[in-house]
Amino acid sequence: MSRTAAPDGSAREVLAAFLRLGVSSFGGPIAHLGYFHREFVERRRWLDDERFGQMLALCQFLPGPASSQLGFSIGLLRAGGWGGLAAFVGFTLPSALLMFAFAVLSTRLSGALGQAAIHGLKLVAVAVVAQGLLGMARRLTPDLPRLLLAALAALLIAIGGNAWMQLLVVALGAVLGPWLCRTVTARPGDRLSLQHGRRGGTALLAVFAVLLLLSLAPWPGAPPWALLAAGFYRAGALVFGGGHVVLPLLKQTVVDPGWLDGNTFLAGYGAAQAVPGPMFSLAAFLGERIGIGHSGALGATVCLLAIFLPGLLLVSAALPFWQALAARNDVARVLAGVNAAVVGLLAAALYDPVWLSAVHRPRDAAIALSAFVLLAWARWPALAIVGWCVAASLLTVLF
Repeated sequence: MSRTAAPDGSAREVLAAFLRLGVSSFGGPIAHLGYFHREFVERRRWLDDERFGQMLALCQFLPGPASSQLGFSIGLLRAGGWGGLAAFVGFTLPSALLMFAFAVLSTRLSGALGQAAIHGLKLVAVAVVAQGLLGMARRLTPDLPRLLLAALAALLIAIGGNAWMQLLVVALGAVLGPWLCRTVTARPGDRLSLQHGRRGGTALLAVFAVLLLLSLAPWPGAPPWALLAAGFYRAGALVFGGGHVVLPLLKQTVVDPGWLDGNTFLAGYGAAQAVPGPMFSLAAFLGERIGIGHSGALGATVCLLAIFLPGLLLVSAALPFWQALAARNDVARVLAGVNAAVVGLLAAALYDPVWLSAVHRPRDAAIALSAFVLLAWARWPALAIVGWCVAASLLTVLF
């Protein structure tokens, strides 16, 4: 195999970029795709639309948290292995700390001001998802066939109302892509700047498979930390379709054995909707509540690492092989169909759950609309938008 180009960035810049997203990327996994496109394609220009679409399609097909896998891949290409780790830490740490804090302080956040602040964060999601949808639609649905495919995807998600429908819609985009996107040709561009090739990818896939087999095997008499790690690894390895689909698997892992009651589990799930970053950070809440050896911090750390590990192993293993596939015209048309379907997913997410969960009154719509204008046309930074929406939501309670 020919040698790949050296990464042209540093882990420090990757960490700084993803920390910024980790504290401001509200709206769930589909919304994160819009954040990433705006930050790394439009603003920083670390990759072009073609490369972004290729990696996005790969992460949509793999089990695991697609937005975290995409962020990890961007860091990996930008600054090698340390860049991938920096991207994961920067994007995940803020939400993990917030979920850990919520687990510790959950009984003190039920007042009117606390609920108003959380509601303001939901309004942030409306503005950001709308802005991300606008940018992605311009680039990924430039013609009528792809625009119609995106509309069909949004309609199916709206009608289906099932998290598994996301995976089916992505598959539909792949099937219809070669027929609807006949004018699309492959533009493979430069080689991926990976520090491992196909041999390394095969080794990583073997590690993923061995750990999965261990997580599926019965472990009589195993220590609690091993049982927790196995359950959360199993959940992260077998989930298709994003964060919401992982809930039944996590319920089976922590509620059915009696480690947590159903009400506590659902409270953590509700909090995960209001924090930035990946929804898989729910594992930090669950791990803290369960604890390992009377240590909530240890429980949160074990659960968090175990649920993310399989997805990161898989995408690292697949990237060296994906380069060759993405250079083919037929694969490029499949990817074009998938990307159009993702635009439809983002449009559906803008309505449900983002709009429906945040906009309950005309004043909510006014706050969200003003935030969208400030973000899309006045070019306010995302953190300023967060401050604006939270402050406006608090003022509606105070006055």
